[in-house]
Amino acid sequence: MAASGMKVLVTGGAGFIGMYVSRALVEEGHDVIIVDNLNDYYSPELKCDRLMRLGFEASVGDKESCTSSTYRHLSFIRGDIVDKSFVMDVFGRYRPELVVHLAAQGGVRYSLDHPDIFIQSNVVGFLNVLEASRCYLVKHLVFASSSSVYGLNGKQPNSPHDSVSHPVSLYGATKIADEVMAHAYSHLFGIPCTGMRFFTVYGPWGRPDMSPFLFADAISKGTPLKVYNHGRMRRDFTYIDDVVSGVMKICHRPPQSDASWDNRLADCATSSAPFAIYNIGNTHPVSLEDYVKAFEEALGKKANKEYLPLQSGDVLDTFSDMSDMERDFGFRASVDVQEGVRRYVMWYRKYYDR
Repeated sequence: MAASGMKVLVTGGAGFIGMYVSRALVEEGHDVIIVDNLNDYYSPELKCDRLMRLGFEASVGDKESCTSSTYRHLSFIRGDIVDKSFVMDVFGRYRPELVVHLAAQGGVRYSLDHPDIFIQSNVVGFLNVLEASRCYLVKHLVFASSSSVYGLNGKQPNSPHDSVSHPVSLYGATKIADEVMAHAYSHLFGIPCTGMRFFTVYGPWGRPDMSPFLFADAISKGTPLKVYNHGRMRRDFTYIDDVVSGVMKICHRPPQSDASWDNRLADCATSSAPFAIYNIGNTHPVSLEDYVKAFEEALGKKANKEYLPLQSGDVLDTFSDMSDMERDFGFRASVDVQEGVRRYVMWYRKYYDR
């Protein structure tokens, strides 16, 4: 028996955001296929534990494909989007109407030492998804971008309508490449494409290379907590529940061609093609010092802070302009940093003290 909604393919569905989005989609009544390669950039055990939260067996990491025991219309396929024949086969077999592309190699600093991996996963892999979307007439391709695209653009808040021509990391550059490739396919083949620039997403089940884990772990253990640029940085920390809410709203509204689009202005968030770019952020940037303080309060311990210079590839501030999301979807983030950190710490203690 088929689900009542759409056929949806989620790439990177064992990832942090992917797990939550997959669950939201299947609970809404869609037939969801997760694709993930379960690579070892960080613990595959954490990825498998996420899949187990979705009703897959403990042995999911050893299987090529399986179906959730909790959700009848949720399936998992192990494979790499860099393998074009694999991507084409999945699209050909399942014929997804909606594709939510979240698979990518993350980590700004990791990109400094492993550039080839980023080009393969984030550029070649996305090209394969675009090609398959073209061949199998996908009705809406929703894809993850990042606030890292803003790079040296010092205008605050960061607007999706502004220039992103000066990235400061290869990771950011690959996300810009994804956006412009998606626009080309949208223009050439009429594929409705929506890019989502995520702003420092955090919450339970997050990656262990991201600041919430690093902060909670260092403070809990009393080890030095590295605070870069001597704490003089701000991030628009966005809680996972708000991110998923934004993604779901975008999934249900494919972009339309903008007949009033003026090519002399070259606004990169809209187009004469069925293409759009949105920020998904909190709109309340928080300094690193205040972020550390939130963890100290949640954990009931003081941090042993080690102040260090700015790292290569980092930007000083991120601050999302969410006016387009509010106008088009009535969306506004609702979880502040204090509450989000409190929820994260509760999960951290439960998961890592097992």
